[in-house]
Amino acid sequence: MSTAISTFNFDEIIERRHTDSGKWGRFSSDPDVIPMWTADMDFRSPPAVIDALHERVEHGVFGYGYGGWTHRPEALLNVLSERMATRYDWQVQPDDFMFVPNIVSALYGMCRSVGEEGCHILVQTPNYWPFFSGADAANRVMLKIPAVASANGAGLRYEIDFDALEAAITPRTHLFMFSNPHNPVGRAYERWELERLADICLRHDLTICSDEIHCDLTYNGHEHIPMATLSPEVAARTITFMAPSKTFNVPGLKLGFAIAQNHELLQRLESFYMSIGVSTGVMGYVAAQAAYEHGQPWLTALLDYLTRNRDYAFDFVANNLPGVVPVKPEATYLMFMDCREMAVDGDPTEFFLNKAKVALSGGFDSQGFPAYTRLNFGCPHSVLVEALDRMKAALADQ
Repeated sequence: MSTAISTFNFDEIIERRHTDSGKWGRFSSDPDVIPMWTADMDFRSPPAVIDALHERVEHGVFGYGYGGWTHRPEALLNVLSERMATRYDWQVQPDDFMFVPNIVSALYGMCRSVGEEGCHILVQTPNYWPFFSGADAANRVMLKIPAVASANGAGLRYEIDFDALEAAITPRTHLFMFSNPHNPVGRAYERWELERLADICLRHDLTICSDEIHCDLTYNGHEHIPMATLSPEVAARTITFMAPSKTFNVPGLKLGFAIAQNHELLQRLESFYMSIGVSTGVMGYVAAQAAYEHGQPWLTALLDYLTRNRDYAFDFVANNLPGVVPVKPEATYLMFMDCREMAVDGDPTEFFLNKAKVALSGGFDSQGFPAYTRLNFGCPHSVLVEALDRMKAALADQ
C-alpha cells in the first residue's frame, strides 16, 4: 500500500443510516443490508472541502449567490480552465463553462434541447439510467446499440460495435448520448475509439452529449480523453458534462458544469433551465473550489485505495462466485457483472439482496442485459470483504 493512502483514513467506518443518505436510507428498515448500489462512496470528502464548508457555515448567512441561478464565480472558472489545460491540454475559456445543479438534470436538458419530439437519440447499452428516462421525459426515441463483450483474462471487457451503431442512425437521429468513462462497463476509451465515434457523428451531423463525470477516476495504465479535444470540428458539436460529485464524493451538494465551445449548445441548455426554474446552491461552489484547488492529494490516495478494492473484488468474484463473470473497470468505482450462468432462478440482484443482504444495482434487463448487476466498491475494504463473503456464502447454500 502506498504511503498516500495512510494520509487519509479510507478504512474508517462511517455510520450513514439516518443521515438522509439515499444509498443507505433505502434499506433503513433492515440494518443488516450492505448497500453497494448507487454511485456514491462511503468515505469522508477531502479535508480541504470540509474545512471550506465549515468556514462558509461560520459566516452564518446563506443568501442567494450573486447572479442567482447563473452564478459564475470567477475564481472557480479560472481553476477549472487551468485544470482542463493541465490535465487534457484543452484550452477552455471561462465563457465556455456553464454551471448546472447536477448532471442528471443536464442530461434531461440536452434530450429536450436537441431535435424535437419523436426524434431519435443514439446510445450504447448498457448505460446510465437517466439517459433513458431523460429521453422518455422529452418524448424522444432511444436507439439502443449493445456493447460487445470479449474475454479479458478471468473477466470481460466491453467494446463499441461501431458498425451496428452507425447502421442504427436514421434521418431523425440528431443526438448521440455518450458515457466516457463508461458507466457501468468501466471503459476509459482509447483515442482511436473516440476518433471513430467522432467520425460517425460528424458524417451524420449528430450533436454529441458526452457525460464525463467519472473522468478523474481513471486507473493506472489508462487515461481519460475528453471527446471535445479530438479536433475543433468535434468540439463544435460536443457538450461535455463534468462535476466534482463523483471524484470528491460531494453529490449531495448539487453542482456540476457543462463545457461547450459552441455557445449555441450552452444557450440551449440555459433555455432548458430557465423553463423549469432550477438553480444551483452556494455550498456547491464552495466545495468545488476547495476540491479542485486543494483536493489532489486526497484524490491520489483515493485512487490507490480504489485500485486495491477493484483488484480484490475482481479476483474474488472471478474465483469464488460461480457463474458470475466480472469486468475489471479501467475507470469508475463500479464493477459490472454478468450473472447469466449463476445457478439461481430469477433476478440476481434480488437474490443477493434477499439471501446475502447485499444491495447491488440491477434493472439492466430493459436495456437488453438481463441477469446483469453492478457493484459499488467505493467503500472501506472491510465492508467490501464482508459483502463479497456474504455473496459467496449465499451461492454456496444453493
